[in-house]
Amino acid sequence: MKTLVTRSYQGENDLEAIAELFQACETVDRLDEWVSISVLRQMLNAPNLDKDSDIRLWEDGEGQLIGIGMLKESIDSHLYFRVHPIFRGKGIEQEIIKWSEQRIGEIAAESGTFVTLRSAIRADQTERIALLESCGFTPNRYFFEMERSLVEPLSKPELPVGFTLHSHCSPQFSGKVGQRQFLEAWVKAYNQTFIDHWNFHEVKVEQVEYIVSNPNYKPELTSVVIAPDGTFAAFCNCSISPEKNEYKGSKEGWIDTLGTQRAFRKRGLGKAMLLSGMQRLRDVGMDKALLGVDAENPSGANRLYESVGFRKVRTNIVYGKEF
Repeated sequence: MKTLVTRSYQGENDLEAIAELFQACETVDRLDEWVSISVLRQMLNAPNLDKDSDIRLWEDGEGQLIGIGMLKESIDSHLYFRVHPIFRGKGIEQEIIKWSEQRIGEIAAESGTFVTLRSAIRADQTERIALLESCGFTPNRYFFEMERSLVEPLSKPELPVGFTLHSHCSPQFSGKVGQRQFLEAWVKAYNQTFIDHWNFHEVKVEQVEYIVSNPNYKPELTSVVIAPDGTFAAFCNCSISPEKNEYKGSKEGWIDTLGTQRAFRKRGLGKAMLLSGMQRLRDVGMDKALLGVDAENPSGANRLYESVGFRKVRTNIVYGKEF
């Protein structure tokens, strides 16, 4: 193979080539990770991605994009990489991992702490597993992907007396002040809810602002339960990718975030929010709901999902390596 050329990301000019690379990989791998240029644009504008330092491209001698590596987060960084099927097994994967390790080493030196480099894969990706293990990575955590038909009957959400359900588009959250108050309350509730979960990192308002800036974001799919004292006691955020659904010929949506603050658990709020999220997805035309869950979730979320009809369809593994 001709000499490889590696370079930094050059913004909008690279989006079409990156999308074509992802599509070539999806055709072979069938990982349900097809993306469009608009989805890529949003992905690469994430606040936890330094586009100058944390994206790297690999090209062959003729300028064809054949590999990409991306690092998200500054501590406990996640490596996301793809290599064109035709060029796999020729050392490019190792080059991408080597680049990510050098970059994570810089981050560790700057922070003066140990940093973990992680990469998530499906449990049936045997070649990728062998690659990561040969580079010193070990399994850190297992996650289940689950799905549930929305064509089947859904139970009605039931809330305790005094608790009320609101969506992000409710009148009290309109206007600049109302929107800001909603996001700040959401972030506070999120951080207090997930602080005891594996690999927790505090979320900031700017990160949630990025989520709601997505052109596909639907405020009616984000909801909260407000306690009698005004606290955001539980929350649920769902999402839809219209372009991906069109590509797949499907009508599916995701339960992205679901949580109940610890002081309000054991009251049925989690189940009520889950059912509400599923109903909201069904109301906008979806016929399937999907979600991901930590296999060792400390709050018993797995049992909750199974109780309303979700079933496991695949297992994902997060591999890690400390620096």
